[in-house]
Amino acid sequence: MFDVFGSVKGLLKIDQVCIDNNVFRMHYKATVIILIAFSLLVTSRQYIGDPIDCIVDEIPLGVMDTYCWIYSTFTVPERLTGITGRDVVQPGVGSHVDGEDEVKYHKYYQWVCFVLFFQAILFYVPRYLWKSWEGGRLKMLVMDLNSPIVNEESKNDRKKILVEYFMGNLNRHNFYAFRFFVCEALNFINVIGQIYFVDFFLDGEFTTYGRDVLKFTEMEPEERIDPMARVFPKVTKCTFHKYGPSGTVQKFDGLCVLPLNIVNEKIYVFLWFWFIILSILSGISLVYRIAVVVGPKLRHLLLRARSRLAESDEVENVANKCNIGDWFLLYQLGKNIDPLIYKEVIGDLSREMGGDVQSQHKQPFEA
Repeated sequence: MFDVFGSVKGLLKIDQVCIDNNVFRMHYKATVIILIAFSLLVTSRQYIGDPIDCIVDEIPLGVMDTYCWIYSTFTVPERLTGITGRDVVQPGVGSHVDGEDEVKYHKYYQWVCFVLFFQAILFYVPRYLWKSWEGGRLKMLVMDLNSPIVNEESKNDRKKILVEYFMGNLNRHNFYAFRFFVCEALNFINVIGQIYFVDFFLDGEFTTYGRDVLKFTEMEPEERIDPMARVFPKVTKCTFHKYGPSGTVQKFDGLCVLPLNIVNEKIYVFLWFWFIILSILSGISLVYRIAVVVGPKLRHLLLRARSRLAESDEVENVANKCNIGDWFLLYQLGKNIDPLIYKEVIGDLSREMGGDVQSQHKQPFEA
């Protein structure tokens, strides 16, 4: 448990060197923290509190609780409507005929805490891959140039090393960039896959769950079926069989209260909206990334926006000489290096790539 808290605490730290972007961090920081927090909340209620209480005559309560927790409980969908206390005991709880009335079993609640934790692991996988592939390259190249207060001699030495590395490896960073793009695509695939995974886990109820909750408030009280009561019932039925005194099989119907579902229903409403928002943002990010890959003019504009203090001619000269991998690395460096130092780096790269651009523009006037 303490190891889990330690890992979550590590996610809350602000990285000194940023190797990704805001949407990427929403996957491995915000979502992982949310899922682990929900998992711990459900675990505390499930294993420290009392997750189920069943009422039945002639059967010890402890035995009935354990049996119904292990073998699941059920509701009757046809009894979801009606006035509680007059037509039905509770939504979904009423008399039924075996083999004729539809019965819905609820088997998921023992596994909610484990599924949430498993989802958190899946959301961290793209981050783990990118961190392994990146190998600390950006941190090595930044070399404390992200601080505005740095010794002049030390700054010049580090700038020289950075420029020499960049020129020595020009046009060799495509594989580096495309591995990041693959991780971005994995984020999008993962969040879409998670929606369908939870839908499978909840017996096909998740994909429309949030929308159904919103519609619920607009319907007439006599007609509406609470989707939270349908998916996460608080009161259910459980059937227990045992041998009677004469050796015949006796059937006992019990009512079970599931207080844990008060937490579960709120968790999955939040997750529905969160996954929808995250999938939309991830999709937009993926479209943006495709546009960057196929649009050199867009790359030039983005680099110009990132290096606002640099001369536009210098930025254009550097952008024209860089392929997609070089541009990506240079753009990432711009996120981490102090703007004044980054301006000097762009100027040094421009001179290394094509001479002093400003002097070339001045020559015709001097002649």
